[in-house]
Amino acid sequence: METKKIRYLIFLKDVLVLSITSFGGPQAHLALFLEKLVNKHRYLTEAELLEMQSLCQILPGPTSTQVITAIGYKLGGATLAYFTLLIWILPATVFMAVTALGISFFEKGTLVRLSQFLKPMGVAFIFFAAFQIGRKVITTKTAFWLMAVSTLAGFLFRSPYLAPAMILIGGLISSSKYRRQAKMEKRPIKIQWGNLILWAGILVVLVTVGAITHNLPVRLFENFYRNGSIAFGGGHILKPLLFNEFVEFKKYLSRDEFLSGIAIAEMIPGPTFSIASYVGSLSMRSWGISGQILGSVVASVGIFLPGILMIFFVVKFWNQLKQFRGVRASLEGINASSTGLTLAAGSSLFQPMIYDWVSIISVIITFAFLYSGKIPGYLLILGGLILGAIF
Repeated sequence: METKKIRYLIFLKDVLVLSITSFGGPQAHLALFLEKLVNKHRYLTEAELLEMQSLCQILPGPTSTQVITAIGYKLGGATLAYFTLLIWILPATVFMAVTALGISFFEKGTLVRLSQFLKPMGVAFIFFAAFQIGRKVITTKTAFWLMAVSTLAGFLFRSPYLAPAMILIGGLISSSKYRRQAKMEKRPIKIQWGNLILWAGILVVLVTVGAITHNLPVRLFENFYRNGSIAFGGGHILKPLLFNEFVEFKKYLSRDEFLSGIAIAEMIPGPTFSIASYVGSLSMRSWGISGQILGSVVASVGIFLPGILMIFFVVKFWNQLKQFRGVRASLEGINASSTGLTLAAGSSLFQPMIYDWVSIISVIITFAFLYSGKIPGYLLILGGLILGAIF
C-alpha cells in the first residue's frame, strides 16, 4: 500500500512538471506525455496512451486534460484522477485569471497599443489550428463539403447554438458511410450510467436556477458548462464558441480583449481551455476584484467539469462502443465540421483587419513561423508583446 502511495505522489509530481512545461497544445502535449509518462516512468504503454488520445479526441472537452486525467484514473481511481486534474489545470488557469485582473486595470488605449501585434497573431494561431487539423481530417469530398458549409454558416450566423448543430449534422452525415469501416466482433455493451446522469443533471439544474434567479455567476457557470459539453475537437473549437457567445452575442468582452487572451493562452504551458478563466474573469469585472476571481473559478470549473464527467463515463465501455461502424464513421464529419467552425471564427476575427497592412503582414508572418515549427508559439507571442510595448 505504501509503495502505491509513493508511486501516486511521484505521478502527481510528474503531472505538476508537465503542467508548467507543456507548451503547444494537445499534439505537443502528447509527445511530452509519451516521453515522461510512458518512456521514463512506464505508467502505461504507448499503445494505451494512443488509445486514450484517440478516445478523447472524439469526446467534447479538453483533449490533453482528459487524457492525463484518464491516466490518473487508470492508475489510482477517481481520487487520483481528480488530484491529477487539479494539478494539471491550476497553473494555467491561475495565470490567465491574474492576466485578466491586470487587463482590467489597463487604460483602453494601453491595451490596444500592447495588443496591436497580439491580435493578428491570435488570428494566425486560429488559422493554423484549422490548417493542422484540416490536413489530417479533410481527406474525402464529404469532409471537404462539410467543412465548407460549416465555415460559411459559422461566418454568417453567430449564434452559440450553431456549433453543436453543425457538429451533430456532420457526424450524422458521415455516419451514413459506415459500410466503409471494417467489421468488428460485437459483444453486449454494459454501460454504467452514473456519470452521464450526473452530467445531464448538473446541466438541467444550472439552466433552471439561472433562468429563475438571473444570477450572473450561475448563468456563467451554465454558459461555460454548456460550451464545455459541446466543444468537440479541443481548444481550437472552444475559441469560436466563446467568441460567439461572450463577444458577439453577450458583449462581455471586446474583440481586442478576446484576441489578446487567445494570444496569451497560446504562450503559456498547460491546457488551452485555460482561456475560460480569462473570459470568466472579464465577464464579471463589474463585480470588482472579488467578482473577477469568482468569475475565473466559476468559468474554470464549468469548462473542465463536463469533459471529465464524459471521459469517466465513456472510458469504461469504449472498447465495446467502437465495435459499431457508425460510431467510427461519424468521426470524419465531426472533425470536418469542427475545422470549418474554426475557419469561420478566424475569418470573423480577421474581418476588421483586412484594410490594415500591418495586421495582414503579422498574420502571414506568424502563420509562416508556426508552419516552419522552428520557433515555439510562446516565443512568438512574447515577441509580439515586446513589439507592442516598443511601438
